[in-house]
Amino acid sequence: MHNIKVLLVDDEREFSETLIKRMKKRNVDITGVRGGEEALQTLDQSPIDVVILDVRMPGMDGIETLRALKKRHPLIEVIMLTGHASVEVAVQGMEFGAFDYLMKPMQIDDLLYKIQDAHQQKIIQEQKIDNIKRMTSGRE
Repeated sequence: MHNIKVLLVDDEREFSETLIKRMKKRNVDITGVRGGEEALQTLDQSPIDVVILDVRMPGMDGIETLRALKKRHPLIEVIMLTGHASVEVAVQGMEFGAFDYLMKPMQIDDLLYKIQDAHQQKIIQEQKIDNIKRMTSGRE
């Protein structure tokens, strides 16, 4: 898990700090930001594999952030976090390109498995693109 770069986007300070500590104990390379704008700035400056994105945030919410993120960085996989009241929003997020979603509070192992699966999906997509580039460059 230590070669997977993860970005946590959540405005709840206590939740974020606790989750980051728990993930770092499991050798996850994780960084946290408080909102959508900050997440987009971080993604523009640093390579990230998987984003864990809260649905409900003040300002730029999770769906807006997801849409902007996918436009700028289509290969980054996103796991949406949601409370009970916003499951339908998380499902909507999947329609906009999220990899999956989890209900808060979640088991840390469930999140770790989803991160691994999302990272594997990203690798598969990158390999497909590399293969297409090799095939098309060989024709010229």
